[in-house]
Amino acid sequence: MGKTIERLARDQGHEITARMTSEHKGQWDLLKVADVAIEFTNPQSAPENILACHERNIPIVTGSTGWHEKLDEISAETKTRNGALLYASNFSIGVNIFMEINRQLAEYMNSQSQYDVELSETHHTQKLDTPSGTAITLAEDVLRKIDRKKSWVNQPSEKPEELSVTSHRTPEVPGTHEVIYQSDIDEIELIHRAKSRDGFAQGAIEAAQWLIGKKGVFTMQDVLNLNQRS
Repeated sequence: MGKTIERLARDQGHEITARMTSEHKGQWDLLKVADVAIEFTNPQSAPENILACHERNIPIVTGSTGWHEKLDEISAETKTRNGALLYASNFSIGVNIFMEINRQLAEYMNSQSQYDVELSETHHTQKLDTPSGTAITLAEDVLRKIDRKKSWVNQPSEKPEELSVTSHRTPEVPGTHEVIYQSDIDEIELIHRAKSRDGFAQGAIEAAQWLIGKKGVFTMQDVLNLNQRS
């Protein structure tokens, strides 16, 4: 993802002032001339990286997933330090519009108890987290809107109160997410299918441009002005 972001950013006239990997741990001075940082690492490194940027007054965009149990803590620290943080489980513009449609559809379907709902996600075999962060966001949005669903599970389930999220790993698949509503008489499918990683990278670049000069904690809903519609 980092290489894709760098390629697209350079093509658009941006300057890459530093690249940091695990080999540069602690070498935060590399960031001192940056206008904004884009972070795609892992759940263990992301909180430390976010706070390191706050200490240096550098806005940070993070696409790392798996650390969101610390989100309230990190958000509070961001505000205390007057920092700027933008996080998302997926930066693709198309996926974020897909998520908004998912929220609205779930709200409509709350009163349609004849429909059951399930989610499916498919990614390349190199993807380590299961289910994907995007699938978790989709599932949690469904749970907030549909009263008859109480929790999600990462397996098929026959329990009516459980939302089933099934995960598939297939070579060379950038990412496919499906939300499926089924009744005895019909089926409604909402699908987003990524064609490459460029969409994720381009969204992160646009988020980084948007974040410069702002203070607080934001998501892609803010970037795309979707909050007013949710």
